[in-house]
Amino acid sequence: MKAGFVNIFGKPNAGKSTLLNAFMGEKLAIVSPKVQTTRHRIKGILSEPGYQIIFSDTPGIIEPKYKLHERMMQAVKSALEDADLALLLVDVWDDWAESDAIFSALRLRVPALLVLNKIDGASAEKLEQAKQFFSGKPYVKEIEMVSALRKQGVDELLQKILSFLPEGEPFFDEDNLTDLPTRFFVGELIREQIYQLYQDEIPYHTAILVQEFKEKSTLVKIMADIIVQRDTQKGIILGEKGKMIRELGTRSRQEIEKFLGQKVFLELFVKVRPKWRDNDLHLREYGYN
Repeated sequence: MKAGFVNIFGKPNAGKSTLLNAFMGEKLAIVSPKVQTTRHRIKGILSEPGYQIIFSDTPGIIEPKYKLHERMMQAVKSALEDADLALLLVDVWDDWAESDAIFSALRLRVPALLVLNKIDGASAEKLEQAKQFFSGKPYVKEIEMVSALRKQGVDELLQKILSFLPEGEPFFDEDNLTDLPTRFFVGELIREQIYQLYQDEIPYHTAILVQEFKEKSTLVKIMADIIVQRDTQKGIILGEKGKMIRELGTRSRQEIEKFLGQKVFLELFVKVRPKWRDNDLHLREYGYN
């Protein structure tokens, strides 16, 4: 039996959440084209005969500008401390030197696989150049290539991961997919729709607080607050005559129903909390511990 923690690191938008979902065959981490979508460390527990892998998706590594960013980077730090194996994910179309600087600064104490992502559409020449760039870097044990979105190379990467994991007993029951509560994922699914529906800075100024989650005989009743920093942002979330928040509610409810496999009654409210991203009390209340 093999069991261990495999934690995924990289720049924002490298595809960490998409890779976690590909490994799990389930949507545990929300995704969007916008950077800094992931704010928490999200564990996915993959249990199969002969092994249990606890994957961790981590926030993209950035220079903190707010206390929220500091909490996000604390999630990265905690993932560094308990990893048995690190996956260093690189968007093959991105600036390789920036990723190299980030990975060098991590000072990893465990083996690391450098994973080139988004390889679909990349020429053999570009892939070879990327491999040459990262070959010989002190943090790289081996280099693998995947397209997480298309699940290309994911099974091969999984087999390579298993070759590095220690033998041991499972850490979690085999029925567990994650260690996070359902409320967390409900809030994340609402936040994902905000990233998809609203432009500019609005998604980065919002947080979700699930106030009520009641399972009834025929449906699940959910009440959630959308937190923004300014009244003008509240107006944008609501939209003219409430058009936008109705659309947000419909989309969020549909995604939550897919996730829960149950009918959902969803109520959304918008609350203004000035400068919540720099307020320790608010950050704790919204789950950024």
